[in-house]
Amino acid sequence: MASNSHAVATTARQPVRLVAQVVGAVFLLVGVLGFVPGITSDYHSLMFAGHHSEAKLLGLFQVSVLHNVVHLLFGVAGLLLARSVAGARAYLVGGGAIYLVLWLYGLVVGSDSAANFVPLNTADNWLHLGLGVGMLGLGVALTRSSTD
Repeated sequence: MASNSHAVATTARQPVRLVAQVVGAVFLLVGVLGFVPGITSDYHSLMFAGHHSEAKLLGLFQVSVLHNVVHLLFGVAGLLLARSVAGARAYLVGGGAIYLVLWLYGLVVGSDSAANFVPLNTADNWLHLGLGVGMLGLGVALTRSSTD
């Protein structure tokens, strides 16, 4: 029992780890919810990949099986990397950078293009911009040393 309370206290003193855990857990939840009819509208049109999938998480964010699996894997990565400060920082900063690249990709690739294999729509693009800026900013801000 003592080691569990030590882990909780350690995480509380290291906010970057807690933030990475929360972000990872949210990605896991989003990945699961993408497979739940009702929460994902037009679930019957869910495809493995490609822009032809008309399924939308919360009726807004276009998803596919591949898109949901990516969310699940990204969530697992967050939980695993949150076990250390360096890992949590790498997850948040690296993940933020990935989401900014994905945002740019979504802007450049047309929604009906074969290159839109994830798939992405306008709502996804705005979310990716917010995730990229937020994750990157939190990863940097929460690991700044007090001497900066």
